[in-house]
Amino acid sequence: GADKVSVNSAAIADHSLIKDGSTEFGNQCVMLSIDHKIGSSGSQEVFTNNGSSTTGMSPLDWALRGQELGAGEILLTSIDSEGSQNGFDLETIAQVSDAVDIPVIAAGGAGTLADLVSAINVGHASAVAAASIFHFTDQSVIKAHSYMKQAGIDVRMS
Repeated sequence: GADKVSVNSAAIADHSLIKDGSTEFGNQCVMLSIDHKIGSSGSQEVFTNNGSSTTGMSPLDWALRGQELGAGEILLTSIDSEGSQNGFDLETIAQVSDAVDIPVIAAGGAGTLADLVSAINVGHASAVAAASIFHFTDQSVIKAHSYMKQAGIDVRMS
């Protein structure tokens, strides 16, 4: 009954999870979750196992490979920004969003409603994910929808 399945560390270990899932159920059902942070090389690297193991791949390379394997969507999470409320990693979001033909959801770092808009307008993400902004500030999903709509972003208002 699941509409989508998100794969992360397991997909790096076994690429067939993406390919087989998209073949069997359609690529719209397979979301590739990419966790990244600055690695020992000083650049963004994809990490697995809750950020404890580096893969040596860049988020861009893994996003392109994931799309090629059949992923229909990407959840791109900056481990360095996650929970910080200091804003999204707009550079990496834009790099990935501009390179792939599938939707990218930006995650990790939203601290203000303006950050949500920047992830879309500057980072070219198709959507945003946020948590800490709603848990630890006076912001709400209703306020976020309204703010984003006022900024000209197409959002569903219920």
